[in-house]
Amino acid sequence: MEYRIEKDSMGEMKVPADRYWAAQTQRSYQNFKIGGERMPKEIISAFGVLKKAAAITNFQLGKLDEQREQIICEAAQEVIDGKLMEHFPLVVWQTGSGTQSNMNANEVVANRGNELAGEKLLHPNDHINMSQSSNDTFPTALHIAAVLGIENQLFPVMNQLIKTFVRLEKENEGIVKGGRTHLQDAVPIRFSQEISGWRNMLEKTKKMLLISLPGLKELALGGTAVGTGLNTPKGFDRKVAKAISDLTGKDFVTADNKFHALSAKDDIVFAHGALKALAADLMKIANDVRWLSSGPRNGLGEIYIPENEPGSSIMPGKVNPTQCEALTMIAVQVMGNDAVIGFAASQGNFELNVFMPVIAYNFLQSLRLLTDGIRSFDDHCASGIKANPGKMKSNLEQSLMLVTVLNPYIGYDNAAKTAKKAYKENITLKQACVELGFLSEKKFDEVFHPEEMV
Repeated sequence: MEYRIEKDSMGEMKVPADRYWAAQTQRSYQNFKIGGERMPKEIISAFGVLKKAAAITNFQLGKLDEQREQIICEAAQEVIDGKLMEHFPLVVWQTGSGTQSNMNANEVVANRGNELAGEKLLHPNDHINMSQSSNDTFPTALHIAAVLGIENQLFPVMNQLIKTFVRLEKENEGIVKGGRTHLQDAVPIRFSQEISGWRNMLEKTKKMLLISLPGLKELALGGTAVGTGLNTPKGFDRKVAKAISDLTGKDFVTADNKFHALSAKDDIVFAHGALKALAADLMKIANDVRWLSSGPRNGLGEIYIPENEPGSSIMPGKVNPTQCEALTMIAVQVMGNDAVIGFAASQGNFELNVFMPVIAYNFLQSLRLLTDGIRSFDDHCASGIKANPGKMKSNLEQSLMLVTVLNPYIGYDNAAKTAKKAYKENITLKQACVELGFLSEKKFDEVFHPEEMV
């Protein structure tokens, strides 16, 4: 491998000749050979956004000349577009402020910009990092990545699954089935009503996420090292937030209190709490679907789901609810991520939280998994759900909890006696009720209408 020599304040470093990073990135690359979890691509792209926005703002405020501004914007746009990902090698397990990833972005934009310019115009600290500090850029990149992920990636797939459930509600409006509570028989319910519960879970968690977005749209940029805004021109924080808004199409604003923005991560905790709520709901939906489709002969068998692949290497013909299993694994991962984020957010000391890379990694993994998982579940399972009306009717007719409709006529205690006699003697509720003398056959037929219990 060919190398070139790069210098920083600590001296010279050998850097691969075909890479745009420089000495500070190389030091981190060599000193933190920990795990394989690299800085998320969403963070890298967000750094491209903020570096471009900072260059635009510094030019507007007379801090940066037009030539450098244009070159920085061109190089930063390549970062935004994902064209330079191989030049960002650093792992999550580095300095807790994310300083080394910020410098990675500074060095890549500087060296790529110099290449575009055909001369050495840009210095990573003096020009790319102008009016910034790692302490305000990393939380800003995190908020940008979080907002873009929620609004541009997660919401569309949530909306699509909601549409699927709306369609299934309409298709199954007239089907009555047995309800279940505590995994035991309960009073009847329409299948469409059961599906409406799934739909409303998604609608509610989307509202929770929407509530969290204003906090995520507050940016730390402009606070620099400790929140005072040292080395920034007047108005930089507001103007750079406007520039980021223009670049992303999102309504970002500068944080009113930069001391809070640098040291606390409660906005991220709050937003991830909504992601955890979504994960909990998806766990419930996936479990309902695999219970209802269990069988095909020795389970509930009340719905059919798409048969996508063989389910066993030894049992021929077996098909499993694999999309449900994938979604439930995603749910527990997101719940685990929430614990990590909560612990990490609690570790702000004085003017800075130094657990930001692990917060970013877990938050963005949750977003990515939920987005991909919902899309996969919808495409390969939910959209193909079909009711098995015959099995639903059969199970409903055998449910002892239909006895509940008799409460107004024979009382709770007598209804309980009816149900227990029917169960013990394996007879119908009608037989049990008549034999106990609680109702005549004619009266029983008059009041016993399970389909009206919904």
